[in-house]
Amino acid sequence: MSNKNHIQLSETDHAYLKELTSQGKIPARTYRRALALLELNRGQTYTAVAQTVGVTKQAVSIWATNYRESGLVFLTDKPKSGRPKKISSVDEAKITALACSDPPEGFSQWSLRLLADRAVELIEADSISYSEVRRILKKTNSSLT
Repeated sequence: MSNKNHIQLSETDHAYLKELTSQGKIPARTYRRALALLELNRGQTYTAVAQTVGVTKQAVSIWATNYRESGLVFLTDKPKSGRPKKISSVDEAKITALACSDPPEGFSQWSLRLLADRAVELIEADSISYSEVRRILKKTNSSLT
């Protein structure tokens, strides 16, 4: 059995990982990564660790490489890239409440475009599209009818 599949944890890292995996209130991804490191430190192969943790051999290999390069920092995911959320949860709740209220005078019910127009004033936004209003209402299982 070759030694290249193994990693050697420092005493500090080993103690930290033992403590971390015994807590119970950590994200599953973090737990799997920590457990994989502990198993590799025990001399287990990538294949055996992958079976134990329930991931692919490639994932274990990547985790081992990440540990060698950056230490325990890799245990938690980096923030995801992409467009940040434009509308806060509080503002989404305001839009939902608006959709549940009586429609303005002269209208029998709210339309998405009418809600979008009123939502701009309500949440003090520069703009909000009617498709964004639809997404918010769909998420809450609201119906305009």
